[in-house]
Amino acid sequence: MSESESRIVGLLAEFAQAEQLRAGAQHAHDDGYTVIEAYSPMPVEGLAQIVHTRGTRMPFWMLLGAIGGGGFTYWLEWYSAAVAYPINVGGRPPFSWPAFIPPALEMTILWAVLLGVAALLVGSRLPMLHHPLFEIPAFERASSDRFFLLLRAEDPHFDAQRTHAFLAALSPLTISEVRE
Repeated sequence: MSESESRIVGLLAEFAQAEQLRAGAQHAHDDGYTVIEAYSPMPVEGLAQIVHTRGTRMPFWMLLGAIGGGGFTYWLEWYSAAVAYPINVGGRPPFSWPAFIPPALEMTILWAVLLGVAALLVGSRLPMLHHPLFEIPAFERASSDRFFLLLRAEDPHFDAQRTHAFLAALSPLTISEVRE
């Protein structure tokens, strides 16, 4: 795909100071942008509250894994002990529930963790071997001494020309178009 055919991901503004990044993010938020990403080599106080990180569905998937894993294990133990292979040992009942709690608890924890890790990987879009931001030469400095603000094209408020003019009003060092 040529550059003219590739889809625009967003516009990236480069700043020299952390305060400029925070102020730029605040202006973008105040102007109505909702899909804002900020990249900084160090924590910037107040930036996380402005950027509004997205919510996660990880607790839902972990709960689903816990209920499913623990419930299935307990049901499998009941089925094998009371229905499929009932054995009378010493006059005890075929299904003695206290003996089956520890394995069901272990499987509850295991499946909660497995689905939690899967939700983390899917939600983070990992493994991502290449990100469009890596094509911007200046972005290499995001881990050393530069601060970047990305306004994504998926934002309903995004319009390429208007967003470029908005970013230019923030006086960044550069504005780059990020393409897939």
